[in-house]
Amino acid sequence: MSLLKRRLLDLGIIGVASAWLVFIGGSLGNAQTTAPSAAATTQQINFLQAFFLGIVQGLTEFLPISSTAHLKVVPVVLGWGDPGVAFTAVIQLGSIAAVIWYFWSDLSQLIKGSWRSISRSDYQSRDFQLLLGIVFGTVPIVFFGLLIKILIRDFDNSPIRSLAAIATASIVMSLLLGIAELIGKRKRLFEQMEMKDGILMGLAQALSLIPGVSRSGSTLTAGLFMGLERASAARFSFLLGIPAITLAGLVELKTLFSEGFGNVGVVPLIVGIVSSAIFSYLAIAGLLRFLKTQSTWVFIWYRLLFGLSILSAIALNWLPNV
Repeated sequence: MSLLKRRLLDLGIIGVASAWLVFIGGSLGNAQTTAPSAAATTQQINFLQAFFLGIVQGLTEFLPISSTAHLKVVPVVLGWGDPGVAFTAVIQLGSIAAVIWYFWSDLSQLIKGSWRSISRSDYQSRDFQLLLGIVFGTVPIVFFGLLIKILIRDFDNSPIRSLAAIATASIVMSLLLGIAELIGKRKRLFEQMEMKDGILMGLAQALSLIPGVSRSGSTLTAGLFMGLERASAARFSFLLGIPAITLAGLVELKTLFSEGFGNVGVVPLIVGIVSSAIFSYLAIAGLLRFLKTQSTWVFIWYRLLFGLSILSAIALNWLPNV
C-alpha cells in the first residue's frame, strides 16, 4: 500500500473516531437532562451496561489505546458514572481467557520446552529464556502495583484517575509511540527475542499502572524502540500481559467478594467478563493481522485525538474532571 493510501486510511479511521466522539457527546447531553450528576458518581451497573463495557474492554485491552482510559471515559460520558477500579480489573479476566485461548499453542510450547530445558539443565534454550523474560518482566508491575495499593489508599478517586490525567497520559503516549514508529528499525522477529527483552518490556508495562498509558501501548512502544518487528512486539506483549492482568483481576475479584459487590451485581459482572472475552479474542486476531502489513500510525492519531477531545470537553465544561 502506498504512503498516500496509508495516510488516507489513517485519516478515514480518525474521522470515524471523531464521529464516535460526537455521538458520545450527544449522548452526554441527553443523559445530563435526566441525570445531571450521573457523570460524577458511581451508579448501579445493569445487564446491558455491563455487556457494553465488556465490549469496550475487549476491543481496547489489546489495542494500544488504553482500556482503562476508555472504561473510565465512555461510561462517564454516557452518564452512567465511573464503574470503578474493581469492575474494570475483574472484567479483564475475560481478556485473559481470550489471550490464553488464542495463544494456547505458544503457551504450551513455552511451558513444555522450559520443562525439558530444566530437566536437561539447558538454561540457555529459547523457550526457557522467554519464559524467564515473562516471569521477570512481570515483577515491575507487581511491585509498583503493590506500592500504589499501600501509598494511595483511595486510588479509585485519586487525581491520577481523573479525566484530565487520563487525557494527558494518552497524548504523551501517542507522541512516544510516534517516535518509536519513526526511529524503530523493526528487524527482529519473535523467534529472536531473549530474556532481557522481556525484562525491558516488563519495565515499560509498569507504566500502564498510570491510567491512560495503556499496557499494550507501552509494551508495543518499548518493543519498537528495541528494534522488534511490529507483530512480534505485539505478540510478546500479549503473552507478557497474562500474569499481570490475571493477578490484578483476581485481587479485585477477592476484594469484591470480601467487601461486597457494591454497584456491581454478580450477573452483570459475569456478562461483562463473557463479553470482554469474546471481543478481546476478535481484537487480538485483528491487531496481529493488521500489524503484519500496517504501521501503528492510526493508533497514534487516535490517541492524540482522544486526549485532546477530553481536555477540550473539560475546558468547555462539557465533561466533569472526575
